[in-house]
Amino acid sequence: MAAKSRARATKKPTEPPPAPNPAAKSMSGGNKAVGTAASKIIDGIIVHSSPTLAPVAEEIRRLVKETIPESTEAINPWGIPTFDFHGPICFMMIGKHHVTLGFSRGTSLSDAANLLHGTGKNLRHVKLTGASLFPAAALTKLIRQAATLNRAAPLTPSMRPTKKPSRF
Repeated sequence: MAAKSRARATKKPTEPPPAPNPAAKSMSGGNKAVGTAASKIIDGIIVHSSPTLAPVAEEIRRLVKETIPESTEAINPWGIPTFDFHGPICFMMIGKHHVTLGFSRGTSLSDAANLLHGTGKNLRHVKLTGASLFPAAALTKLIRQAATLNRAAPLTPSMRPTKKPSRF
């Protein structure tokens, strides 16, 4: 019995593993869908969400693309839609009763409108329940700040900035 175990342990694979797709990598690390593939996935997520929350999610997408036209849509390794510009600037999660717009560097953002919530070391989020209550001006400021932080100190694959960002 021990001879069989040793034989299996030393047996080499017959085929090499497939090469990783460099186009599927991003600043936040891991494999993920980026660009057009991610946009199609996000479209599907929105279509299958609540009819009352789909307009909120579409408004978030529009606002991010309008505020930071250079940003790209992506799906992170956990299946969460993100918006990237020198690393992830924010993410969007559609729940049953609200859409969460989260910021990886939320604690470093100046939030005069007091929209950001959370108790994590860095992450903060905004919960949005309807398109009619959408605080576009305040969200635009948060998105711009997050992009400015990422431009000044891009995020590494471990979600840490390359240098310590200054606070706003």
